[in-house]
Amino acid sequence: MPLIPEEPQIHESAQGPRATPASGRVAPTPRPVPGPRPAAPARPGRPGPTRPMPTQRAPRDAAAAKPGPPAPAAAATPASPQIQLIPASVEGALDAAEEAVDLLLESGRAPGEVLVITTGEPHPWAAHELSFGETSYWAQHDAGDDVFYADAAVVQRAGARPVVVVAVNGGPDTAAAQAVPLALARAGALLIVCGDPQHINSVLGAGV
Repeated sequence: MPLIPEEPQIHESAQGPRATPASGRVAPTPRPVPGPRPAAPARPGRPGPTRPMPTQRAPRDAAAAKPGPPAPAAAATPASPQIQLIPASVEGALDAAEEAVDLLLESGRAPGEVLVITTGEPHPWAAHELSFGETSYWAQHDAGDDVFYADAAVVQRAGARPVVVVAVNGGPDTAAAQAVPLALARAGALLIVCGDPQHINSVLGAGV
């Protein structure tokens, strides 16, 4: 069987549309292949919050950053008691001491805060209490409930109290010389010395 030669085929994109003998309509032109779409312009929007750039910190000195040892606290120095001199004769020194005690109690001092020292004749209260024995006498001192009266010869046995009253009512000069410094060491806030100022100053060698 003889072969019928075929017509050469031509690409439609190169030759354009061709008519078909059956219908006579023009074949549709093929659409071009779409290329890349241009990027849409950016829409103007609300500006977002801008974060500030962190500031560069200066390097800290290690010695300055590390706390040093605390400064030592100043040593507390006890305040010296106030000294008051009440002029009185040897005979009137004990009465002056009694008046001083009355004023102290009226001002609000408790009886247990007062110690009275005599350099000569003992106070009648001390003589009365010693008649019951030294144990009972010093037990009242240790209790600290009332004004305590002591002789200068035994003042070293007495303890410290806020107020000490010394009645220089006689006795040897050495008694006054020893009683006043010991009374000063036992007085917490106030020392009252009742006696002759010239005699007291001459015994102590200095003004009170």
